[in-house]
Amino acid sequence: MTPRSALPGILSLLAGIAVFSLQDLILKRLSGDYPLHQAMVLRSLAAAPLLFALACATGGARSLIAPGWPRMILRGFVSFAAYTGYYLALPALPIATTVALYFSAPLMIVVLSVLLLGERVSPARWLAVAVGFLGVLVILRPDAAPVDLAAILAITSGMAYALSMILARLQGQFSAAALAFHGNLVFLALALLLSLVFGRGGWEVAGLHPSLSFLLRPWVTPPLADLALMAGCGAIAALGLTLLNQAYRIAPSASLAPFEYSALLWGLLWGWLVWGDWPDAVTWAGIAILVGAGLAVLRTPQPRPHSQGAA
Repeated sequence: MTPRSALPGILSLLAGIAVFSLQDLILKRLSGDYPLHQAMVLRSLAAAPLLFALACATGGARSLIAPGWPRMILRGFVSFAAYTGYYLALPALPIATTVALYFSAPLMIVVLSVLLLGERVSPARWLAVAVGFLGVLVILRPDAAPVDLAAILAITSGMAYALSMILARLQGQFSAAALAFHGNLVFLALALLLSLVFGRGGWEVAGLHPSLSFLLRPWVTPPLADLALMAGCGAIAALGLTLLNQAYRIAPSASLAPFEYSALLWGLLWGWLVWGDWPDAVTWAGIAILVGAGLAVLRTPQPRPHSQGAA
């Protein structure tokens, strides 16, 4: 496929990432007044009928109960851990820093593909992974101050996301829409569970870390505008998923993967426009190293498997 023929897929991907960036903006905006589990319950409820319709349109209702569907539920738990860690990091970190640390995921996918799938990795790709983790350390600056809990959450979310991608590779018989629908069901169930535990209050105390406060805060009756924002996250998720699915349906992943980093540009833009956040020189250096290494990982060819039965 030529770059020109991949252009519609690239444009669809860029649009999907731009739509998803609005969810980060909304959740960071709401994180000072509402608990994460409340926003996740309302988001999941709003997304459920949209994702059901998408799954039926792309694979039929039977795709939702295909043989092996419990494995989609398992992946939903991993995805829940990934996105919950990411969302909990947002109140305490600039969006751009959260996105950058989250994008350590391509590096972790390489490591997990070796450990869990037995894939072979070229020395050049291992070098790119090592350089990428150096970029993570530059962003964290552990020698300057204790590493913030939110930074640990962002990195952990990247690791969980990497694991979910490995599981998706092992579940190729399921459609992306079916995976998203079951993932949303898990989101809803676990968000309801968190709401039962923390929603009535009594867990939040003064001086808590912003990430913990976002988790432990009790439910609050929102005004209509904030309620609409939470429900709007469901529509954002469904629309963003549709655009991303369309992108990967019509263009090869190798052509699309580098453009995933456009999420970092949106993080920088929203952080600057809304909160006045702008990375300092050291953070910029770490972001550049991490993104460069991630692109190198995506572009470095994998070694060919050894052929069998050669004469």
